[in-house]
Amino acid sequence: GGARAVGCGGLRGQGRGGRAVRRLLPRARKDLSGDVVLITGGGRGIGRHLAKEFAKQGAKKVILWGRTEKCLKETSEEISLGGTECHYFLCDVANREEVYRQAMVVREKVGDITILVNNAAVVHGRTLIDSDDDALLKSQHINTLGQFWTTKAFLPRMLELRWGHVVCINSILSLSSIPGAIDYCTSKASSLAFMESLTLGLLDCPGVSCTTVLPFHTNTEMFQGMRVRFPQLFPPLKPELVAQRTVDAVRTNTAFVFLPWTMRVLVILKSILPQYALEEIYKFSGIYSCMNTFKGRT
Repeated sequence: GGARAVGCGGLRGQGRGGRAVRRLLPRARKDLSGDVVLITGGGRGIGRHLAKEFAKQGAKKVILWGRTEKCLKETSEEISLGGTECHYFLCDVANREEVYRQAMVVREKVGDITILVNNAAVVHGRTLIDSDDDALLKSQHINTLGQFWTTKAFLPRMLELRWGHVVCINSILSLSSIPGAIDYCTSKASSLAFMESLTLGLLDCPGVSCTTVLPFHTNTEMFQGMRVRFPQLFPPLKPELVAQRTVDAVRTNTAFVFLPWTMRVLVILKSILPQYALEEIYKFSGIYSCMNTFKGRT
């Protein structure tokens, strides 16, 4: 464990010049052969592709959490057939007691989790007035609070081992909200704040890192029915690409990933342009979408 525990805590002891030079150099990719990966919402969509990509890149074991056994079983069998040990457990991350209980089961049956991927999410795609109160609560409990419970369940052991990684599959909508999906945008903004605070809090913890992935519209079941004004300029992302970039970010200890990279421009424009101009940019870019036509979950 000692040889592997070279994390951001060590970098903070260097001078600013040394850190700047390191940022310019190609980042070495860490070996995943000793890692046990747990993915929430791992039975379908991005979660399924994440499981396949972690297995492809040599993870020792892959654990899937979710609420639909059929999907979990299918994904688990596919990963196992590829030669990687894979297990699945039914778990609703919105249920705090269930998360803590299943975390204990995982440790007893499989071992310590060294990479936690918070991927589970739901979206209802409704305005505030049209949203059911229970549906609003559900999205906040799964998309935001679920990360509190899973991270509290697994992070302490990572800190003891001085080896671990917490990953969040977020959304560009956490930084640039749109109408018609108020529950999703709010929950993802809260999730981003959680990850920013967690990432800062772990800077002095050797061997433990964080990655937050902020993708644009991804072509999954969850977002069926979403429309953008200029699909040729802003085509939906393939879940395979999101998975590949996420695993690569884990291997290079990259804290934040924007997909596509052009979304960084959107964030900059939002900070310097007045509201009216920004709305016009939204309409032109296609981010201004008819979101009340879709709903889904992972």
